Amino acid sequence: MLPVERHEAIVEAIGTAQAVSTDELVRRLGVSAETVRRDLALLEERGALRRVHGGAAAVADRRVIEPSYTERSLIRHQAKAQLAQVAAGLLENGQTVVIDIGTSAVAVAQAISRSFTGTVVTPSLPVAVELADRPGIQVLLSGGRVRAGDLACSNAHTKAFFTDIYADIALLGSGGVDAQAGLTDFHLDEIDVRRTIIANSARSYILADSSKLGQVAPYRVCELGAVDGLITECNTSPALAAAMQETGGVVLTARPVASDT
Repeated sequence: MLPVERHEAIVEAIGTAQAVSTDELVRRLGVSAETVRRDLALLEERGALRRVHGGAAAVADRRVIEPSYTERSLIRHQAKAQLAQVAAGLLENGQTVVIDIGTSAVAVAQAISRSFTGTVVTPSLPVAVELADRPGIQVLLSGGRVRAGDLACSNAHTKAFFTDIYADIALLGSGGVDAQAGLTDFHLDEIDVRRTIIANSARSYILADSSKLGQVAPYRVCELGAVDGLITECNTSPALAAAMQETGGVVLTARPVASDT
């Protein structure tokens, strides 16, 4: 089992039980107690849990630190593929589509039908590379300062670029989606870019697999009423579903697909 897979399993176990002993994690994961203790220390640094005597427990404030792009790209493949299929199904030929940054955004680019024709605008180098060889798609890359990891463009130049783009639909990355906090993210200088994308798009949808639901990243992008919907692979909590409904938004949930092999 890869370290990133262990970390995901630990977080899921604590999310279900609220507290798990080190001995129980040793049994579940088939690793040494020392390995578990190192994993717990790392996950505590990221805000994913809190260590207690003999194990770990859920954090109270739900604030997290973003894992690296490499780590995020190695986990939750099926969840991202499921929500990506839903997002790609919203596209119609001839549209101008903004695809944001992050691993879910890349999954959407991969899911777009080869028959799709239109314009895709993105601040993400990986999304641009994914679609650059599609003969029916014109790819526009925003430019700007490139952040390592996600290879995301953001600065005043990037914001100015999107000020002049009027999209039919925008598919937005997320650091967290919460009923009260709304859409949040980890990188302050990318917040204004995302707000500009939302303001200039006829429709906008948040991309968030279940690990993002109920999470609160450090910086607020917008309230839920600023977007048209949320795309995820599973049922949301009643509170989040109610918050989306109250603002006139929709929750689009993927149907189950075959498991990864």
